[in-house]
Amino acid sequence: MGDWLGEVNAKWPVPTRADHQRFCETEGWTQVRNARGKTGSHHLTYELTLQDGRILRTRISHPPDRSTYGASLWSHLLRDQLDADERTFWSCVDEATVPDRGEPLPRRETLPAGLVAVLLHQVGLSEAEVALMTKAQAIARVNEFWTTGE
Repeated sequence: MGDWLGEVNAKWPVPTRADHQRFCETEGWTQVRNARGKTGSHHLTYELTLQDGRILRTRISHPPDRSTYGASLWSHLLRDQLDADERTFWSCVDEATVPDRGEPLPRRETLPAGLVAVLLHQVGLSEAEVALMTKAQAIARVNEFWTTGE
């Protein structure tokens, strides 16, 4: 593991508290508040609820400045709190690329079965053509067929 950390630290910048906070803010972590509605005075605590039900939690020593993390602590933060690797972390911090957490892609709008039947059996489109259509496109195509016969 020591070799891995040496390789990582040679390839990536030394992470700071400010980088840590930028990662959390860019990905959309929520700053946790205490029972009185205030944030903690010595740490900033962030949470991120994942699609699979897990809740990630990380703490940044206050103030989130240019103070750096040691290799051992940084390895722990990445693995156990941020659930990210160096490449993912720095892409988020430097390029605002939100980590891929395995979130499902938004579902496409489905076409009503009757509309699909008309497109397939009356208009004569293939299943592949129909599968690529939005509902608005499908309705427009059926209307065109009924208006022009083509």
